[in-house]
Amino acid sequence: MLNHHPLTRWILGYEAQRKRMLKKASHGPLRDFLAVPFPALNTPFEQIPILAVDFETTGLDAIADKLLSVGCVDLFHHQIKLGSSYHEIINSKGRLKADNVTIHQITDDQKDQGKPLAEVIEQLLKRLAGKVMLVHFSRIERQFLRQACLELYGMAPPLPMIDTLVVAKKRLDKRDVAYDPSELRLSALRANYGFPDHYAHNALNDAIATAELLLAQVNERGENMTLRQLIL
Repeated sequence: MLNHHPLTRWILGYEAQRKRMLKKASHGPLRDFLAVPFPALNTPFEQIPILAVDFETTGLDAIADKLLSVGCVDLFHHQIKLGSSYHEIINSKGRLKADNVTIHQITDDQKDQGKPLAEVIEQLLKRLAGKVMLVHFSRIERQFLRQACLELYGMAPPLPMIDTLVVAKKRLDKRDVAYDPSELRLSALRANYGFPDHYAHNALNDAIATAELLLAQVNERGENMTLRQLIL
């Protein structure tokens, strides 16, 4: 039971893993990422350096499927830093399925003109160093980024995360009233806070939309939150 406590996970998990892996990592993007300590658990929300991240993929299996695009944006001092926005399509092998293209609107021609996976992941790790990763439904981003790092560097780094889906689920669970899981979708949660529809399934748009949602969730709590209260 103790292993599920955020402080225990931090001491025995994220920071310990980072230090151990730093000793083993070869010079390059992953080592540079690991060289920067993660923010402390008692860091107030407005002082947490956060990078909102979203991936578009060819499926849900990080081993069998491919990363198609990466989008990210900085969130700091209750502000979304739009000038920091990064969005890139990845040049991956194989042809895309029609139903997949319908969802993410990335065509084979666009994919073929994209950047190599190594270049995109290097940029993402540079932007992520020393920050906490913000996502909606962490399983996708965690698994695909870890798999990409395994393929490129032979190591999968620890990835401290805030998940707006988990933040919302904790709130709904406290009501002790049954709810439809669809209420936890990004678009549904945003609608509850009065946000307009956004162009979904574009990695950068979804990253910005997730950052907006977290700001609304934190503001709703009306208290001085710390990283300890938000971290997975």
